[in-house]
Amino acid sequence: MSEARNKRETESRTERRYAVAGTQAIAPPLAAGLYLVATPIGNLRDVTLRALETLAAADAIACEDTRVTRKLIDHYGISAPLTPYHEHNAAAVRPKLLARLARGEALALVSDAGTPLISDPGYKLVREACVAGHAVTALPGASSVLVALGVAGLPTDRFFFDGFLPPKAAARQKRIAELARVPATLVLFESNSRIGDALSDLAEQLGPRDAAICRELTKLHEDVRRAPLDRLARDYAAGAETRGEFVIVIAPPADEIAEVPDAIDAMLRQALARISVKDAVAEVASATGRPRREIYQRALALGKEDENGAAD
Repeated sequence: MSEARNKRETESRTERRYAVAGTQAIAPPLAAGLYLVATPIGNLRDVTLRALETLAAADAIACEDTRVTRKLIDHYGISAPLTPYHEHNAAAVRPKLLARLARGEALALVSDAGTPLISDPGYKLVREACVAGHAVTALPGASSVLVALGVAGLPTDRFFFDGFLPPKAAARQKRIAELARVPATLVLFESNSRIGDALSDLAEQLGPRDAAICRELTKLHEDVRRAPLDRLARDYAAGAETRGEFVIVIAPPADEIAEVPDAIDAMLRQALARISVKDAVAEVASATGRPRREIYQRALALGKEDENGAAD
């Protein structure tokens, strides 16, 4: 251990640098341990200064695809070595990473985009690092799950993330049936090749729940479509753009929404933005099971609130 410590002390005297807006910066030395570093989901500027310091100072960066991570570290002038760590090599590489931690190294773990451990094998490395007594530090940052929730216009008091739906139709439909009564907003990932089939199955089993399809979040061609699931399914069946990466956000079951006044307001505002008051009231009343008179009164109240806000 003394040799490893001496090695790290020597390396810490060698300045580890990174660059922001063309300005060189020196990264402070890192204590030994595993660092979980969130990276941008599209826009390279969506990275924290702390993340850059950590990546620059790490003895190595474990990443899903070195080609993807290389774009980030090259952009910021970081020279830390990259080592592949993904679902196909995790079993073989994990012991090697743990051995490096045991030697007193500081390792950063990143995914291709967003927060590590979300739909990747990183949790097994974290679990074993904790068991071995190594320090594990998480650096918060970008997450497509939270970005999609933020722009969807759906209830956010409770949400359930279920990653990717199964690729085979029968398994996908079975999983959707299991998700149908989850009392929370659903957040799903989907590939561009399966988005149409997934929306068709979701609409068939969940009905016309309000939803949002978020494509290419934070990127140049970001696109967010908000509508009932059945309408979204028709859009993609008719040839809506399928290039890019998708996050699907789906409103909770009607009986759950009906118990949350703020959620009803959110549904009303979304509906009023695209259709008449009469049609919006009918749509929300149907989705929530609440009396149409009650929804109409709430729509009038929201209109007055908006007028007062505009007057202010």
